[in-house]
Amino acid sequence: MSETESAAAAAEDGYPSLPATSWAVLGMLTLGEGLTGYDLKKWADWSIGFFYWSPSISQIYAELKRLEKAGLVESELVSEPGERGRRVYRITERGTWAVRNWSRDAPVEQPVLKHGLMLRLWMGHLNEPEQLKALVRSHIENMESMRERAKLHGNHATREPSWAFSKMSLIWAERYFQAEVDLARGILDDIDAAAEEYSHVRALDEMGNPIPEVTGSWRDVEDFVEGLEHRED
Repeated sequence: MSETESAAAAAEDGYPSLPATSWAVLGMLTLGEGLTGYDLKKWADWSIGFFYWSPSISQIYAELKRLEKAGLVESELVSEPGERGRRVYRITERGTWAVRNWSRDAPVEQPVLKHGLMLRLWMGHLNEPEQLKALVRSHIENMESMRERAKLHGNHATREPSWAFSKMSLIWAERYFQAEVDLARGILDDIDAAAEEYSHVRALDEMGNPIPEVTGSWRDVEDFVEGLEHRED
């Protein structure tokens, strides 16, 4: 099969079933450089770690092994005089077609939100309002720090024209962290409102946990919402 026929076949193949982290690795390898696993780790921390994935080095190598076995990347051992050899990975033609097809055709999934602070605020009845506010203020500090880091990285993502979309993504990350700060500041007042409403709980058990007025009433709410969603469909 000629090179052109091989490319056409790869294009027609669509894209294989791979975890999203594999696509992230392939995407980094489309920027024209051969990279070691350590390079990929550092680059991920510098860029996509702000909005998607901050991998461990073991995760990186696991993905590279998977991708090389599938023929989507290839590697070679590069040795310099007096230095330890480095295994450098490059994307193959089939890998380029696959990640291009995936980036174009894969369904847009809902983002997975696992918000540790909100989980703790959700069970806010276990703590005093001032303790909850201290958690929120700590979160604000973290988000402000992340915002400034994303801004710094975005400001320095100008060396290569090919980084234009990387820079765009870092600007988005900066805006996202600012939005987190704004939401957190708003919830400081919400905590007081929730505490006032909670003060009307009629009965507590011996551990101070609330005793529901109607056991299992959350099921009625769930059924009602599900019914509304089915009507909208």
